[in-house]
Order: sequence, then structure tokens, then C-alpha cells
Amino acid sequence: MQALDSIKWDRDGLVPVIAQERGSGDVLMFAWMNRQALAETLRRGQAVYWSRSRARLWHKGEESGHFQQVHEVRMDCDNDVLLLQVTQHGHEPGIACHTGRHSCFYQRLEGGTWRAVEPVLEDPDRIYRR
Repeated sequence: MQALDSIKWDRDGLVPVIAQERGSGDVLMFAWMNRQALAETLRRGQAVYWSRSRARLWHKGEESGHFQQVHEVRMDCDNDVLLLQVTQHGHEPGIACHTGRHSCFYQRLEGGTWRAVEPVLEDPDRIYRR
């Protein structure tokens, strides 16, 4: 796909990706994609990322059932970051974080200390026992 040629992939063939919840505008998570992950995301209409820790494609929700339906893909002005506007499925409200929270950005810096400010919606041990 020609549109993929416009992306400035890093030396490892990756591009950073931010997943944003379509309705609320909440930033749910940050991940990476390679060309294959982006092509698969576009084909499926669901987010597929490149997992650096697993060294393989990772279909978001493949273990937890918490899939991300992709509505829109945007690229930043430098062509080196992607923004996915998604609906997070699998739990209400959606759980995007492997800690069982809505968003991976659940810690806030307060007085020099990081404090968890978002609740755990479901025990991660229950989510990932599949």
C-alpha cells in the first residue's frame, strides 16, 4: 500500500502508535507497529501491534478479549507517529491496560511521587487466564 511509504519508520522498521478512545478522547495506550502490523490493522479493522517483548505481531485482545475497533488512523506532521481512534471492546468501560485499567496512563505525578489515580476495573489474573 502506497500510504505506508509516507511513514518515517525508525531503523527497526517501527513507528510509535497512540490509541485514543473515540468517544471520550482518552489516551488508552502507546504501542509500536511495523508495516505488517499496520497493514493487518487496516485489513481487520482492529488494532494489531508489533510486540517488542514478544518479537511478533500482537492482535490487541488476543488473550484478554479486549479488542480495539479502529475507526480512523492519523499521522502526525513529521510522518513519524500514528494516532488510532478506537473503540475499546471487551468490558464496559473498556479495558486497554494489562493492569486491568481503562488506560495505561493511570499514574499521575503528585509532589514528586507517582500515584495511581485510575481504578482497576478487573483483576488482571482473571483477564489473562485464557
